[in-house]
Amino acid sequence: MPSLRDLERDVARALLGEADGAVLASILGDGLSPAARLGVYRNHVFSTLTDALEATYPVVCRLVDPRFFAYAVDRYIRACPPAGPCLFEYGESLPEFLAAFPPCRHLQYLPDVARLEWAINRALHAEDAEPLDPTRLRGLSPDGAARLALRLHPSASFLESRWPVDRVWRANQPGADPDGIVDLDAGGVRLEVRRLGDDVVFRSLAAATYAFRSALAAGGDLERAVEAAQAAGPEFDLTQTLRELLDDGLVVGSSAPRSRMGATDAN
Repeated sequence: MPSLRDLERDVARALLGEADGAVLASILGDGLSPAARLGVYRNHVFSTLTDALEATYPVVCRLVDPRFFAYAVDRYIRACPPAGPCLFEYGESLPEFLAAFPPCRHLQYLPDVARLEWAINRALHAEDAEPLDPTRLRGLSPDGAARLALRLHPSASFLESRWPVDRVWRANQPGADPDGIVDLDAGGVRLEVRRLGDDVVFRSLAAATYAFRSALAAGGDLERAVEAAQAAGPEFDLTQTLRELLDDGLVVGSSAPRSRMGATDAN
């Protein structure tokens, strides 16, 4: 007799369409054959996960047609089953899957549209945090300020695309002009996505501002963020950019500069 762990593993594999043999012998038919009973459960699992992905990626679904979307996510579910119980946390790797999915390769903008939708989903469900009091940053030496790491709001993320994915997203919202056309050759965007109150918002950023904020979001200190910004745009103004960052309420904490021994003091 298989152990409980082995049985759970075999059931999970069977639900994803892999070999059923090891599981069928452990299923009581009770009016249905074991294969039919397993099929009912499998259909429920795939239906639930498909609905969850459609809720997270409604624009992607609209762009490719619901029937094709169901076909694509069926393959995705089999290749990348959920690792946890929260449905809104499932699907982070779908953009990469679509980028490598042969039937979608002619839709080169589609993975970035999916990345925008995942950023929106992430912002919607991120924990909240209070903006940092700017007075906490007073009194730092120039060297200390350079090595200061600012923590951005948990809902904030950054997306750069060579496609106008913001326009594609807006053109596929309820109430949008059904005859509206998005010129995919109009140029790319650098987007900041965040939650503001109860709403998720996104906006386009200049190259230097995007480089600065995305470097901070990646865990870089001010010195590294400034270097990234200056490389992206020589006109970068640190004082103005910091003021805008604080005014936007995007900074929620800071890590004090590392000492020679590597210690930090978090605010």
